[in-house]
Amino acid sequence: MSRLRTPMLCFVMLFAFAPVGAAENDADAARLSQRLQAIEADTRTNTFAAYERLQARQAIAALAAARSRQRDAALQIAERRVEIAEIAAGTEATRREIDRLDRERSELLVESSRQEAERARQEAERLRVQAQIQAEEAQRLRLAAEEESLARQDAELVLDDVAGDQANKLRAARQREAELARREAELMSGEGQTPPAKPKSKNKP
Repeated sequence: MSRLRTPMLCFVMLFAFAPVGAAENDADAARLSQRLQAIEADTRTNTFAAYERLQARQAIAALAAARSRQRDAALQIAERRVEIAEIAAGTEATRREIDRLDRERSELLVESSRQEAERARQEAERLRVQAQIQAEEAQRLRLAAEEESLARQDAELVLDDVAGDQANKLRAARQREAELARREAELMSGEGQTPPAKPKSKNKP
């Protein structure tokens, strides 16, 4: 009787603990599946590590179907596969983000260089226009100075001519005055001299 009771007890215990192991497998599989689903739901990572995610799904399925003796090994493999998928997806997403940032940086550098070149071109154009204006102003002042110099020379010539005419007129007037004075003196001297009286003739008796 006791020999029959022992195998029966072992059989009962096997069936009693089998659901517990299956439930644990299901819980671990669900937990790992959620981690895998988080990778696939994230738009940053859901396009990367496709092969690693496939291996993780296969490992989770093997864990769910594993017997109690294989459970620990299957759990370790599934956790490792999910972790590898997470790392691979995160690494690839980070690499893509770095590439995107590098491209943006390059574009910003190109744009900055273009803007700097445009500012330099505008500054050069401004300086060119300013230099042209200054050159035109200097030319205008030079021409104005030349015109003023010519006008001054013309005025001096006119003044010289006028002064010459005035000097000639003054000299002529003085000559006339001297001539008139001379004539007046001659006239005055002529009136002061009386002509000698003619002798009277004697009458004969």
